[in-house]
Amino acid sequence: MRVKRRLRLIAIPLGMATAVALAACTPTELNGYLPGFTEDGTQATNHTEMISALWVNSWIVLLAVGVITWGLMAWAAIAYRRRKGQSGLPVQLRYNMPIEIFYTVVPLILVIGFFAFTARDQTILETQYDDPDVCVTAIGKQWAWDFQYNDDTQNCEAGDDAVWSMGVQAQTDRVGDVTNEIPTLYLPVDKEVKLKLASRDVIHSFWIIDFLYKKDMYIGRDNYWSFTPTRIGEYDGKCAELCGQYHSMMLFKVKVVSEADYQTYLDSLRDAGQTGDIDEAYDRLQNLPGTTGNAASEEEH
Repeated sequence: MRVKRRLRLIAIPLGMATAVALAACTPTELNGYLPGFTEDGTQATNHTEMISALWVNSWIVLLAVGVITWGLMAWAAIAYRRRKGQSGLPVQLRYNMPIEIFYTVVPLILVIGFFAFTARDQTILETQYDDPDVCVTAIGKQWAWDFQYNDDTQNCEAGDDAVWSMGVQAQTDRVGDVTNEIPTLYLPVDKEVKLKLASRDVIHSFWIIDFLYKKDMYIGRDNYWSFTPTRIGEYDGKCAELCGQYHSMMLFKVKVVSEADYQTYLDSLRDAGQTGDIDEAYDRLQNLPGTTGNAASEEEH
């Protein structure tokens, strides 16, 4: 009875302190200090909160396991320490079936649980929109980005009304300084967006930091990512795959704007004559089956 009373006296104030601490948490703290959230907790996309929940809850479970493990280690070190006047080795135990079963079953449950929740969220993240409102082809190249705004959103292909912008690749100027122009990807807020990800040369990785997700880009093989931007703002993007000398300067911006501002931007590209299918002159496809050289050399011949 005394033990139960002591445990109760410890558990009640500990629970109250935990509740007060959690109530005082800001949205940033509740989301594990991940980017992608405003001070009032507004998420950047329709998937951002789901990703942060998987991250935070995983750490809570792992922290609980760690606390229990550290507590048992401390208890064993204290309870079975050598007392004054004792000598020699303590009593040796060959095995303890309940403990061994416990230490086998619990990790198995944790692994299955982490796998199940990860697979569930990944299935949602990898489900592509069949008929999105917007489809943009994002092309990685050493070392910049091209963006093509396709008019055929269902097939994510460019027609006569498609428009595009091409980033200026990072390069060394005459005085030895590295220069580049950071391109910008425009997206309309609260619209279903499907990105078609491609590469002109080597493997790149398309990462919008606040969206908490990234996908690789392969030459000769398209990848896709579907989401809905839910907050107007400007976000940073970068290549997350080491891709060569100026990898660190392979940056881009993402501007999530209103539908009207998005259409205004597309009209500005159209007025500049940047229409139709984007130029493939910089593609390096000489290793693909059926090709005899890169696109640029083929055009010259």
